[in-house]
Amino acid sequence: MIKFSFSLALLSLLSVNVLAGEIQLLSAVKKDTPIANAEVIFQKTGETSVKTSSNVQGKVFYNGFSGIDSSDTMMLIKKPGFSTLVAKCPCDGLTYALSPNMQNLDGLRVVLTWGRSPSDLDSHISYPGNHIYWDSKIGTKANLDVDDTTSFGPETITINQKQAGKKYIYAVHNYSDGENPNSSAVSNSGATVNVYIGETLVRTYHATPHKVGNVWVVFGIDENGAFQDINSYTGTSKSSNGVISMLSGMVNGGDFHAASNVSSADLSQAEALNLQGEQQYHLGNLEDAMYLFQDAINISSNYGQAYSNLGLTYQKLGREAEALWANRKAIELANGSTINTVQASSYYNIAKIYESKAQWQDALTNYQNALAKKEHPAYHKGIARMQAKLQ
Repeated sequence: MIKFSFSLALLSLLSVNVLAGEIQLLSAVKKDTPIANAEVIFQKTGETSVKTSSNVQGKVFYNGFSGIDSSDTMMLIKKPGFSTLVAKCPCDGLTYALSPNMQNLDGLRVVLTWGRSPSDLDSHISYPGNHIYWDSKIGTKANLDVDDTTSFGPETITINQKQAGKKYIYAVHNYSDGENPNSSAVSNSGATVNVYIGETLVRTYHATPHKVGNVWVVFGIDENGAFQDINSYTGTSKSSNGVISMLSGMVNGGDFHAASNVSSADLSQAEALNLQGEQQYHLGNLEDAMYLFQDAINISSNYGQAYSNLGLTYQKLGREAEALWANRKAIELANGSTINTVQASSYYNIAKIYESKAQWQDALTNYQNALAKKEHPAYHKGIARMQAKLQ
């Protein structure tokens, strides 16, 4: 099957994005739908924040704000009912997609955006018995919300409920160079992949320039629900069918954990951000702490202390789905003499979240997992409560 672009509306929206001081806000889940009245905040260290908002066409103009679109500027986009989007500038001429808050504890949304070239990047997600992409938009408890063929994006896949015990893997395919495995266009596209859980943008991945391959394998989710960064580039000469075969092999094969290649400088930066996050947490500035812990993890994706801190912060903020994600990663990364204590505590936190949502079997399983790691009266009591609920 050949893909065709049928959205003149999106072309007209995006054609003006080359103007100075202008960005476009669209819905991540409704094709060609502008987001109006979103608050947009530009922040530069040592300077007063600049605030503006999107108009009815979803456009944001900031021509009058001198020097705002620089590499040391952070942009926050906020609107009630949507996850706050945090992005690093330069931002001029780009399109940003806002994700509606998700309701399910085990749901997640993946949003791909990129630059003008190549015109057609595709999102693919593979899991047992399913492969979701432009020609197969609906799978088990998951679907492709938006397919874009005319540059910028978004392309959006929503998993309404992740299936327990199953692996998932997500990749970006350069359909424009679908049969050229030696193309480097996807790595040079400025592509960004944002992952949303609950009401929060939890992970951000940026394409690495000058990498050869028309497929960017971004991340996986293992059987225990922990994210695994892969961030590798490979090629296929068989276009979409080649991607399907490749990802299916990875899902059905062995461990797809990627070796960490974080430099000592990056690790030092992550540790500094984590320390700043702890300081903000103790001052009661929970959202500031959250962003700092997230920044630490985006730099060093296997930084266990940052995950543990983040899980606690999410729980304090009442963000249960996000806390599940952070606790699962903390379980995986626990090590040393405290491994059983850390894992038991994380399983207990997960169980309490499921119990609060009346998901008794999920709660029971995690109370039992906690007890298997360490003896504690609270774990026995949790098991007894859940068994009584399930009778």
